[in-house]
Amino acid sequence: MLSTYTPTDFSLEKLVRPNILALKPYASARDEFEGEAEVFLDANENPFDTTEGFNRYPDPHQKKLKKRLSELKNIAAKHIFLGNGSDEPIDLLIRIFCTPHQDAILTLPPTYGMYEVSAQIHAVAMQEVKLNPDFTLPLADIFRAIDASTKLIFICSPNNPTGNRFAVADILSICARFQGIVVVDEAYIDFCEPNHSLVAQLKQYPNLVVLQTLSKAWGMAGLRLGIAFASAEIIALMNKVKPPYNINSFTQQAVWEILQNPTTKTAQVKTILAQRATLATALAKLPIVLQVFPSEANFLLVRFRDAEAVYNYLLQHQIIVRNRSKQPLCDNCLRITIGTDQENQALLQALGQYPQT
Repeated sequence: MLSTYTPTDFSLEKLVRPNILALKPYASARDEFEGEAEVFLDANENPFDTTEGFNRYPDPHQKKLKKRLSELKNIAAKHIFLGNGSDEPIDLLIRIFCTPHQDAILTLPPTYGMYEVSAQIHAVAMQEVKLNPDFTLPLADIFRAIDASTKLIFICSPNNPTGNRFAVADILSICARFQGIVVVDEAYIDFCEPNHSLVAQLKQYPNLVVLQTLSKAWGMAGLRLGIAFASAEIIALMNKVKPPYNINSFTQQAVWEILQNPTTKTAQVKTILAQRATLATALAKLPIVLQVFPSEANFLLVRFRDAEAVYNYLLQHQIIVRNRSKQPLCDNCLRITIGTDQENQALLQALGQYPQT
C-alpha cells in the first residue's frame, strides 16, 4: 500500500468495495425528471401544502445549495457532497472503501471520536498512531503503520481536542505516499488565520477528501449540514450510497438563506478569535492552570493541576466544559469552547474563586 506515489498510480476502482462498484442506487421519484413542473403526481406525497412546501420531498441533490457553496468555496458543484453533519460523509467513506472484518482505517489520537465509532459500526479495524508529544504528525510512525489493510487515514486539522493545525507539507506528504484515501477533517478551518484549507489541492491529489462543516464558524450546528470536497468520482460514489433524501427541505432552505450573508460569519469569527486570545492570556495566569495550548480552533485545550476536580467545580457553578483527561497525551486537560464575552468572564470569575489548598 505504501510506495512512491504519483497521481497516475492512483486507482480508485481498486480501493472501492466490489459490491459498491456493482451497486445500482435507489432512484427516487425526483431523480427521474429534469426541469420544472406544476403538477407532481409521482412520489405519493400529500398534495395539501400546509407547512411551506414541506409536504414535498426535498431536492435529493441539493442543487440550489451546492450552487451557492460552489460560489463561496470556488469549486465546482460536482466536487461537493452534502451530508447530515460531517458524521454522514465519515460513515459513507468507511462504508465505500472498507470491507468489514478485512480492512482498516488509521487515526491519530487524540482526535475526533466518530472516526473510531463509525469504524466499529462497520466492523472495520482501527490502526492508531499517537501524535508526537507536541501534537505534531509522527510521519515516520504513520508510514510504518500503513499496511495492505489500510484504506483510509483520518487527519483532523485543526485537531480536536488539541486545537493545533498540522503542517500542510506533512499532510501532503501522506497524500503523496499513501495510495489509499486521505480524509482531512477541516471542521475548524475558518478559525485559522489565514485559512489553510486543502480544498485547492484536490486536483493534484485524487486520493484527498476534505471535510468541512457549517456547525462551527457558521453557527448552524442545529441544522446538521456537513460538506465533503473530493474528486467527481469519489463524490459520485458518495451520492450512490447515501439515502435518497439525506438533507431535509428546512435545512436546505435555512442554510441557503444564511449563506447569502457571509459577512455575519466573518464578524463572528473575528470576535471569537479576539475572545480566544483574551481567554488564553487570562487562563494562563491562574495558579490552577499548568498550560494553555496554542489553538487555531474555537476552543482551548487547558492542562490543570487537577482537571477532574475543576470540571466538577465548574459543573456545580452551572458551567459545562469538556473533560478530555482520558484521551492520549491529554492528562488533566479540559477543552474549553470560546463563548461570548459574558460567558468567558463567568468562567474566569468562577475559576478565580476556585478554592486553593
